[in-house]
Amino acid sequence: MKLPRRNSLHLVAGAAALPAVSRVARAQAYPSRPVRIIVPFAAAGAFDIMARLIGQWLSERLGQPFVIENRPGAGTNIGTETVVKAPPDGYTLLLAGTPNAINATLYEKLNFNFIRDIASVAGISRAPLVMAVHPSVPAKTVPEFIAYAKANPGKISMASAGIGAPSHVSGELFKMMAGVNVVHVPYRGAGPALVDLLAGQVQVGFPSMPSSIEYVRAGKLRALAVTSATRSDALPDIPTVGEFLPGYEASASYGIGAPKGTPVEIIDMLNKEINAALGDPKMKARLADLGGTPLLGSAADFGKLIAEETEKWAKVIKFAGIKPE
Repeated sequence: MKLPRRNSLHLVAGAAALPAVSRVARAQAYPSRPVRIIVPFAAAGAFDIMARLIGQWLSERLGQPFVIENRPGAGTNIGTETVVKAPPDGYTLLLAGTPNAINATLYEKLNFNFIRDIASVAGISRAPLVMAVHPSVPAKTVPEFIAYAKANPGKISMASAGIGAPSHVSGELFKMMAGVNVVHVPYRGAGPALVDLLAGQVQVGFPSMPSSIEYVRAGKLRALAVTSATRSDALPDIPTVGEFLPGYEASASYGIGAPKGTPVEIIDMLNKEINAALGDPKMKARLADLGGTPLLGSAADFGKLIAEETEKWAKVIKFAGIKPE
């Protein structure tokens, strides 16, 4: 049967609209089952804290569990590759951030390209790190620590969450700018590094503020400085490293990524919900208490930040000659 031309055009237009309609329907039905948020670090660190905060919010708002799954190893590469290889359906997400930007230069051969293979979804928070020492260290200020380190070259140990972690490269930037020789001791995650710093097995570290602030407040660690360009409202009496080493700045960024090809409707939904979380007074207060600043913005905004950090830390890694284990 031959259809009138007008009917034929209607059918063609309807067929062309079907993919768009199915995508919208799929996004409206999302999530219909539990969603995994892969955290590429061990539990108890800042990444884990951020994932659980945002996961609980999304679970309550979207009516499905957002399950936190810790996949530490290879400086976030194991967990990141898990997400790269996952189906791009919105059911496997990544707690992403500064370490991914660092690894782009640190590792010469990766099975993925982070900027190409992970779609940015939303930022969560940006927080300074804390230059912290064990109370047994005699230095009470950054200048005193620099003098102490220069008087004891190679005798002071610096803990980090692992080679190439923000706590490592921030320490290397400090060493470079201060001209001191301290021994880097990498751990398998922020939690184990903090344990030994608290025990005095190592003398100094640059832990994230979310993971260390309670120990600073309790007097179990002595904060000499924060690494951001300006002082933190969470520790207003603590100076910045830049007050003594002009130009020094280091912060840790946290956000959500998804496999490349994840439907834009799902990314937009998640971005909207995460931004709603960051605008919630209770969430804002919790992030502020951890020393963090909400990273409100579009998916593209978070992607731009990661690209800028990739460029910045590439210079430090090359200068310090940092190599992966």
